[in-house]
Amino acid sequence: MTSIKEGLDAYNNEDYDKALNILSPLAEEGNLEAQNTLGLMYDEGTGVAQDYKEAVKWYRLAAKQGFAIAQNNLSRMYYYGNGVSQDYKKSAKLLRLAAEQGDINAQVNLGRLYREGNGVSQDYKEALRLFQLSAKQKHEGAYFNLSEMYYEGEGVPQDLKKAAQWSKRAAEQGNINAHAILGLLYSQGGKGLAQDYKEAVKWLKLPAEKGHAKAQFYLGTMYEDGTGVTQDYKEAVKWYKLAAEKGTAIAQYYLGTMYEEGKGVPQDFQVTGQLLFKLAAKQGNIDAQKHLGRMYDDGDGVPKDYKKAAQLFRLAAEQGDAESQNELGDMYYYGDGVPLDHNEAVKWFRLSAEKGDAYGQFSLGFMYANGYGVIEDYVYALMWWYISSSNGNENAKEYIEEFEEIMTTSQIKEAQRLSKECIKKDCKGC
Repeated sequence: MTSIKEGLDAYNNEDYDKALNILSPLAEEGNLEAQNTLGLMYDEGTGVAQDYKEAVKWYRLAAKQGFAIAQNNLSRMYYYGNGVSQDYKKSAKLLRLAAEQGDINAQVNLGRLYREGNGVSQDYKEALRLFQLSAKQKHEGAYFNLSEMYYEGEGVPQDLKKAAQWSKRAAEQGNINAHAILGLLYSQGGKGLAQDYKEAVKWLKLPAEKGHAKAQFYLGTMYEDGTGVTQDYKEAVKWYKLAAEKGTAIAQYYLGTMYEEGKGVPQDFQVTGQLLFKLAAKQGNIDAQKHLGRMYDDGDGVPKDYKKAAQLFRLAAEQGDAESQNELGDMYYYGDGVPLDHNEAVKWFRLSAEKGDAYGQFSLGFMYANGYGVIEDYVYALMWWYISSSNGNENAKEYIEEFEEIMTTSQIKEAQRLSKECIKKDCKGC
């Protein structure tokens, strides 16, 4: 008589035909390990055609018997909607049952749900508790999540040194993402961690060589800038290309700039550079959208096309890019590519100004000075120019000198007072 051990051994040895023949009758008889393993086979398509619904069937039978591993597996099916309707709450319920039995994978997965707020109320403290619990059992996923929480400051004070410590533990267990995070952490530095470009390069190389797109991109920036390595444009292009081929928008943009400037490759802006910018812009990369917008606005390397410029600036502006908001405001002010609309111009200038963009602040001041889209108000004009000037805008300084000559002392003092108050509020609601 065959035993469950023989079936599991056959599965672990990748003798799936033998495993299926042994496990199927045992699963039908109610053996929970056989049911769970049969579920795995259908889930992964090993030895059988992949069939999520059949996988769910077997996971559910084992889960109902209280088998924690099956509960964890079934929760994954609900999380991703494989073989069942996606249901984060059911996923969380199953994970809680498994976690209460001490299943380490379930503890980590439940912690992730608390981090995300999927199926449960977002609760960083509970996520932290679960990750710390499973970290004591040396779970690589717990290490990695703790690293991310310290990096982001989720439920704990942001601490890049602790983030690096947890990432190292995960990396030592082979977590490629942790290697990449360590590279990023050391390249940035701050919040308790000393910046160390050589250490960054060391950690980035392994994941980059294994095809990790973000690591490839970051390594490319190190070679382009000569940080931690000897500056090498050709090597930068190599890594940017690998990441760009995987569809990484920021790598496409950076690679486009290399072709535009002829760094590490023959200069080829008209074909390759533009194509890369367009690919990145289509994926929502703000820098690419803004770059292309300015090209069409200026007719730089492309036929001048205000309509395309406005469309591209809008894409970036709607994502909150302050420079693009100011550019779009300009388009509405002059009626380039969009209907002339000073009210709309003021809207975009204000958004840009409130984000701290010196040009947006200058533009908004100009609108107040002339009564375009707003009621004419020299005090508010001067207020925004003071703020813009403090951020380095030379045009604002010229206008300040001109208007201070025609304004009363009390108006000037009021503008100065308002500018100080506005700066304290980070220019919000001024």
